[in-house]
Amino acid sequence: MECREITEGSTTFTAPVQDETTQFPPGSAPVFYNTKMEFNRDMTVLLTKIVQPEDYLDAMAATGVRGLRIANEAKIPVTINDRDEQAVKIIKYNAEKLGGDISVTCDDANRLMCTSRFDSIDLDPFGTPVPFLDAASRAAKHYLFVTATDTAPLCGAHFKAGCRRYFATPRNTEYHAEVGLRMMMGTMARELVKYDRGMKPILSYAKSHYFRSHVRVLGKVTAADETLAQIGFVMQCPKCLYREEQKGSLYPKMHICPHCGVETVPVGPLWMGPLQEKEILAEMQTALAELQFGTKRQMEKMLTFLLAEPETCTYYDYHIISRNMKVSPPNMEELIASLNEAGYYTTRTHFCDTGIKTTAPLPLIEEKIRLWNAKNLQM
Repeated sequence: MECREITEGSTTFTAPVQDETTQFPPGSAPVFYNTKMEFNRDMTVLLTKIVQPEDYLDAMAATGVRGLRIANEAKIPVTINDRDEQAVKIIKYNAEKLGGDISVTCDDANRLMCTSRFDSIDLDPFGTPVPFLDAASRAAKHYLFVTATDTAPLCGAHFKAGCRRYFATPRNTEYHAEVGLRMMMGTMARELVKYDRGMKPILSYAKSHYFRSHVRVLGKVTAADETLAQIGFVMQCPKCLYREEQKGSLYPKMHICPHCGVETVPVGPLWMGPLQEKEILAEMQTALAELQFGTKRQMEKMLTFLLAEPETCTYYDYHIISRNMKVSPPNMEELIASLNEAGYYTTRTHFCDTGIKTTAPLPLIEEKIRLWNAKNLQM
């Protein structure tokens, strides 16, 4: 197979040449190198440099670039695994060339995680991570990092697939990107609590075609109980944009929408707790200023968003609200300022370009939009 040298971060490695017209899994080469996930890898490298796990498993490595970069840039022992023999040959070649504390295995990821434990485990499969979460929940000592690329089932666009895979009710709401991330994390939490373990999210986000979450794994029964208390539902009105959050509930409690008089429908179960450990994000932001990454500008922007966002479980798309009201959408910064002035913490959100995260109720958002139109669009 034809290969070429590539540099990501401060790591140079050899990867198969891909047809640039098929840059998506599984790609055109026998072993796939996904250029579109460089940001994902950059963020994980930066995080591991901060939290410094004792060791790291790249469970489904393909070219092994993620594990190679962790070994080289975070300077921790790494195990890089793939079940494909061609992939393992490329990984071994790169590992020998790079040096460092790198072990390479050719095994089924679930079998490996059933026979060995690792301080941190990274699951980055093609599609859903669900088939690997049970084994990873037992094998990860302190950290679990997970990517899901099956965004359509998680966001409710493929409803039945979402129900089957995640044993949850997805809905294609206007805040579907956050639903998808929280549904994946809810599944992670439920897998961990089965084994009397809990989790504390460190860094979680949605981007383009995937969801990504990095969590601390906590080994006490009390932590499992606290994690269980962070699982719940968003109850959504099927006729309007009204929603309410129910945390700590294993079954949804139906309510009547105060605006429409219609019974709300459940979205979830979801992870309803915080998505970030903001002290760690602040450390990442400080460290990033002195480091070089290929996606550094994107990383700076993402960390700024994540640090600012309030810990609500949904966001509002103010364009959709305005459309439903049959008025023009206001200037976003002016809308955010007016809600903050009213005492409700409000920011932009990384989930959606026209989305706002706010503690304000929907009627107040509608009132502010109406006032803006009256002030700015007078004939």
